[in-house]
Amino acid sequence: MIIAVRSLIFMLVFYSGSLLFVLWAIAFGWVTPLMVQRTATAWSRFHRGCVRWLLRQKVVVDGDLPQGPYLYIIKHESMFETIDMLCLFDRPAIGAKRELFDIPLWGGIARRYGLIPIERTAGASALRVLRAAARDRIAQGRAICLFPEGTRVPHGEAPPLKSGFAGLYSLLGLPVVPIAIDSGRVSPRGRFLKRPGTITYKVGEMIPVGLDRKEAEARVHAAINALNA
Repeated sequence: MIIAVRSLIFMLVFYSGSLLFVLWAIAFGWVTPLMVQRTATAWSRFHRGCVRWLLRQKVVVDGDLPQGPYLYIIKHESMFETIDMLCLFDRPAIGAKRELFDIPLWGGIARRYGLIPIERTAGASALRVLRAAARDRIAQGRAICLFPEGTRVPHGEAPPLKSGFAGLYSLLGLPVVPIAIDSGRVSPRGRFLKRPGTITYKVGEMIPVGLDRKEAEARVHAAINALNA
């Protein structure tokens, strides 16, 4: 019962507060993209606070998280990490499925912020567009964050990586920082109830540039699933 009450309060507080952040971004986002980025960062910190104080979920980073021109590849189990990336990095450029950019109001804010649209059926042309967008964000000094599984997966499952990772790894020529997360243990996909506990980010060993596709994918896959047990 306590978990249900906390989950309900979290939903009411977080989504009501999120509406205010969206309205603020719409009202003042036209001034400069930096205004949207700062608003998004404040929203992420608001979310982290709601998670900590309302759901009693603690966030821990296991390992040293390097900051720089890297390609960050993250496990995807919950909505939590899609928002929390803005607490880990400075104005990260996060890859998001193309359909999200068609959502009224939110899509315009996403473009203004500088999210990277990803076509799920990515052919060669789509990959070139993705590379151009990623290089533009890198030139701005921003981290590139991708969820290579393409969608949220239940905790403990380890589906194969989508093909876009290998293509982007080859085209960008950036070292990869793989990150595992176990958010699905306490905030499962599609579940209203969110349990108290610890959400852990586990930073894997950096993967250098120049590996062949199979080896790079194998090392990333193992690293982002390091918390599955």
